Amino acid sequence: MSDNYDPQEIEPRWQQRWEETGLYRQVIDYDKEKYYAMTMLPYPSGDLHIGHWYPMTPSDARARFKRMQGYNVLFPMGFDAFGLPAENAAIKNNIHPKTWTFANIERMRTQMRSMGTMFDWEREAVSADPSYYKWTQWFFKQLMEMGLAYRKMSAVDFCPHCNTTLAREQVWGEDRHCERCGTPVIKKDLEQWFFRITDYADELLDYSEIDWPERVKVMQTNWIGRSTGADVTFHTEQGDPMEIFTTRPDTLWGATFMVLAPEHALVDKITTPEQADAVLTYRDNAARMSDIDRETADREKTGVFTGAYAINPVNQAHIPIWIADYVLMGYGSGAIMAVPAHDERDFAFAQKFDLPIVEVIRAPGRTDEDGPLSEAYVSKNEGTLIHSAQFDGMPVSEAIGAVTAWLEEEGIGQEAVNYRLRDWLISRQRYWGAPIPVVYCPEHGAVPVPDDQLPVLLPDDVEFAPTGESPLKFHEGFLHTVCPICGQPALRETDTMDTFMCSSWYQYRYLSPDYEEGPFDPREGAYWLPIDMYTGGIEHATMHLLYTRFFTKAMREMGLVPFDEPALALRNQGMVLGEDGEKMSKSRGNVIAPDALVRQYGADTVRAYIMFFAKWDQGGPWNSDGIKGPNRLLHDVWDIAQEEYKAGKVDSTADRALQRKLHQVISKVTEDLETFSFNTAVAALMELRNELQEARRNSNVSESTWNEVVNSLLLLLAPIAPHISEELWSRRGGAYSIHQQPWPAWDEETAREDSVTVVVQINGKVRDRFEAPVGTADETLQIMALAQENVQRQLEGQAPRKVIVVKGQLVNIVL
Repeated sequence: MSDNYDPQEIEPRWQQRWEETGLYRQVIDYDKEKYYAMTMLPYPSGDLHIGHWYPMTPSDARARFKRMQGYNVLFPMGFDAFGLPAENAAIKNNIHPKTWTFANIERMRTQMRSMGTMFDWEREAVSADPSYYKWTQWFFKQLMEMGLAYRKMSAVDFCPHCNTTLAREQVWGEDRHCERCGTPVIKKDLEQWFFRITDYADELLDYSEIDWPERVKVMQTNWIGRSTGADVTFHTEQGDPMEIFTTRPDTLWGATFMVLAPEHALVDKITTPEQADAVLTYRDNAARMSDIDRETADREKTGVFTGAYAINPVNQAHIPIWIADYVLMGYGSGAIMAVPAHDERDFAFAQKFDLPIVEVIRAPGRTDEDGPLSEAYVSKNEGTLIHSAQFDGMPVSEAIGAVTAWLEEEGIGQEAVNYRLRDWLISRQRYWGAPIPVVYCPEHGAVPVPDDQLPVLLPDDVEFAPTGESPLKFHEGFLHTVCPICGQPALRETDTMDTFMCSSWYQYRYLSPDYEEGPFDPREGAYWLPIDMYTGGIEHATMHLLYTRFFTKAMREMGLVPFDEPALALRNQGMVLGEDGEKMSKSRGNVIAPDALVRQYGADTVRAYIMFFAKWDQGGPWNSDGIKGPNRLLHDVWDIAQEEYKAGKVDSTADRALQRKLHQVISKVTEDLETFSFNTAVAALMELRNELQEARRNSNVSESTWNEVVNSLLLLLAPIAPHISEELWSRRGGAYSIHQQPWPAWDEETAREDSVTVVVQINGKVRDRFEAPVGTADETLQIMALAQENVQRQLEGQAPRKVIVVKGQLVNIVL
């Protein structure tokens, strides 16, 4: 072994030792409190980049820290291995998705090991492995039996040239064209499978059992979009019912037009011949837009009159029916009543198309002499109803309930709750995904595949068309089968499942990836579940994190788990930006490759810098020069830990000061690792390093204090830089492994400062400072402050009007 710090020699050696001894193999231990820590699994794209290291290594450090605190810590890893990139690579490079995916997994496993993580690889789960997706298919069947999986027509993005559906990632540009051929994308209706996540909408709004970031809860709450109001039925002049949901039934008398989504089923029936061409053109354009673009609030409003009229049920007024792309079929009924006087979007639409604006809520202080409204008045709390029949003069704060009750009495409406959340569309017209375990029989319809025939395997011998159409549609051996009920010829479902289906339950498969009697071993589940700490990106707030919450609630209904939430606590990391302050991307040329940094500095330095350069939950721009600080820290620790320290003349004050600093740093690092404040934890270790260097220069602390502080420094550093800590611990005679040692404790009395710097202000301005023993009485501090030479000069013989002592650290003198 070299006396010089050589991470390229040290790190692989310890990684091998940890693996050979099964250091990170965690098993049930009823004598210890469990701690299930998990970070979001990656997609096997081929190489780990710094964006992977940023969530993984600090989460690893915290899992190591919890283990040293005495918990039985499970920290597994796997791969979300299905998905579109593999299929695109197959088409582009003439390589099978399985080959591409599993080669990437092997590469990334090697890189993860080089990070020194404590992942328990015996619990690895890979979603593209048949032993995994067998249970993904089994879950689909359970949801189907529970009535939570169903099939209906739904619009998809479709390329008419390639004759295939497109995923979101394949639709490019503001003009929404196909990434392969550039053809404008259209919407097309297909029979597709959905999960009834909306059945759990109210449960998903309850966060009382979990410690999740407020930002995530707000994002999910807004995404679910629960609103209360009334369902009201309008009719066309021909008698066709049009049900609308409104949160403002008190404004019904101000409805001056109706708006339908361009896709609404009534549009074809009610459009007059004179308006047919304009309506058709508008519908075609709307079909090419994304829902996000259509809902953009500040986008200029567009629309076309259908030529038809509706009858307002509260006053029998005949009002025009328009179509507009800002109304979506996915929200409510795809029809709205427009009240321009009291809705900003409707006001802008009415102004543009010169439609009537009828004021039915009078703002406080407003009179008829004030003229037409210059903007919509939208308050639910202030104002009174006008032009609203028997409700005129009623305060708006009372009107919603009163009008709703009247609608129910009249049989034209009823109280209702609506959600922005839509059911989860899980069908994907792709090959590289878990096959949906359903066959279609001419006699029995959609029939689930029996359990003993799972998994429905993806065939390997497929040919990918240049268009990107799923090869399952043309694979005779896969497509043709028999009905499990009657044995007659039947066709398999050729859609595969959304990859979010696979990642909604992977934390359960980690517990027992080889278990064959169910999705996970109940004994393992009873001990480890639920997740105690989950880490990952906030970009998953309204997809993965919402889906996995739904999935756990459905599993509770299946009797598989006795709890409601998948993770008791969640923490989100920020984003690592390029050195130019921009998001890292190959096109910008600002991607940081961690492998090169590991070769240059070692994994421990990269780990320490990732935790040091920014607040973990915020992220920030990478700075290549900044890595030198953590690298210097590790080199200094190497020298300090191998120092053959011999005390000279021991200074009791210096000895006490070093002990005090140690206990302060233990307290600080403990708190910081608990709260994911990794940057300040590393900074505290740097401070302790500085104190040890000072003690080494002066040789004025005892050898016992020196050794206690050095050993404690290694223990504190171990979660952050596991290899160098293990090496130095071993060289200093410590028992294997440092990662199995107890976390150091601190003593409040030892950490207490002997003195405190007291600031003296005169009329709010700092005029002096002095040192005083900790705990000095306020009266004594007043006397000491008034006796300071500079304070005496400022007073010029005046007697203070008042002297205020604040927390034993500030004396404020008021003249």
